[in-house]
Amino acid sequence: MDLLANLAHGFGVALTFNNLLFCLIGCIIGTAIGVLPGIGPVATISLLLPITFGQPATTAIIMLAGIYYGAQYGGSTTAILLNLPGEVSSVVTTLEGYKMARRGRAGAALSIAALASFFAGCVSTVLVAASGPLLTSVALSFGPADYFSLMLLGLIISAVLAQGSVVKSIGMVVFGVSLGLVGTDVQTGQQRFTFGIPELSDGVGFVSIAMGMFGIAEIILNLEKPEARTVMTGKVGSLMMTREEVRRSIPAVLRGTTVGSLLGILPGGGAALASFGSYMMERKVSKGRHEFGTGAIEGVAGPEAANNAASQTSFIPLLTLGIPANAVMALMVGALIIQGIQPGPRMVEAQPDLFWGLIASMWLGNLMLLVINLPMIGLWVKLLAIPYRHMYPAILIFCAIGVYSLSNNVFDVYQTVFFGLFGYLCSKLRLEPAPMLIGFVLGPMMEEHLRRAMLLSRGDVMVFVQRPISATMLAIGAIALIAMVLPNIRKGKDKALQE
Repeated sequence: MDLLANLAHGFGVALTFNNLLFCLIGCIIGTAIGVLPGIGPVATISLLLPITFGQPATTAIIMLAGIYYGAQYGGSTTAILLNLPGEVSSVVTTLEGYKMARRGRAGAALSIAALASFFAGCVSTVLVAASGPLLTSVALSFGPADYFSLMLLGLIISAVLAQGSVVKSIGMVVFGVSLGLVGTDVQTGQQRFTFGIPELSDGVGFVSIAMGMFGIAEIILNLEKPEARTVMTGKVGSLMMTREEVRRSIPAVLRGTTVGSLLGILPGGGAALASFGSYMMERKVSKGRHEFGTGAIEGVAGPEAANNAASQTSFIPLLTLGIPANAVMALMVGALIIQGIQPGPRMVEAQPDLFWGLIASMWLGNLMLLVINLPMIGLWVKLLAIPYRHMYPAILIFCAIGVYSLSNNVFDVYQTVFFGLFGYLCSKLRLEPAPMLIGFVLGPMMEEHLRRAMLLSRGDVMVFVQRPISATMLAIGAIALIAMVLPNIRKGKDKALQE
């Protein structure tokens, strides 16, 4: 009964005109950037952070969330029609969706993508609503040592699951934590790592890092690539699926929803990992696996359900524990902190409007996306006709104005440019920026819990292994790290022996 009462309260918050409007705006923007290749929700949310400051925290988070899960819907449109994934998680959809389009079944592929996303979004939102209060009550029993170990585990897993070298990912995590320690020490009042620059006394700007690493760097990378977009001129065809396609899609959607809901909770997981995992599962277990490579509808239904489910269950560790599961959730943490809200287990009690309003808005947002996506397919595809050279100057100007308006300080703009160039350099060196951003967000919180744990234990470091929860977290982190590093060590030894 408490859950139903809380959901009723959440719908009362989400159905206010302002929140409903911003939910719609977020869904439309999310769909648009999902359609347009090379932008993505991380870059978009980082660029739009400044406009959220004039809005209540609940309204701002509802809009940003709509952008995130809306991008998962939009990415499937161009993946199916043009073999051009607008989002990383939609790469898998191109494998079977585009082949269905070439066989004249584009309408059916778009229908199952939208319906699978809608179903998975609704189910995963139920999981968020049900597990939120439960995990919150468990998290309230955590001590400072437990929180430190949990955050350390989150950093380790985000580094382990990142693309590329584990060593490079760990290096980026450490660098991000170091950036988070720049500024004035809260307990002693001493300035740390500011190098005599007064503007750094309040720390490195979160918005500057996010905009630079994900926005400016992405623009520079896109300008390197030649524009080769061809807009589909043929007819999409009927959106109705055959009875056989419906029968084969239902199990794939259920499996994709399960895979996405589980992988979305993991730090470093997210929609891309979920869609790839679902596709690999469908290739092995679906009854139509012999059609994979020629346009199997399971290869669209499963991944599309998985990426949308993952995008919404990734809110669970954020809302209950205050730990971001991926780069987008790290941006959400930053947005909440800037609004003066500390995400964590007390959010359900301290911010019921935000917690339950956000959950209710996810149901409304999924319904909006279902309504605006299928009828507006032609409009979304026509967006691809806009040359990127006409888009990026407006994005850069908006970015500069947004950063400057935060504190009317040109130093923030310089910071953004610096991190933009640094982000571009990182992409060339194959260094993942997402672990760095997660490290930057968790670094100060880890330091705070480390100090509290040491004060309560009177300097005894054994407190981290004496507490069962803390010891378990550290053990899982060590196992995950060893499991990823050992194969690389063996490959190095084998290569040395061969030489």
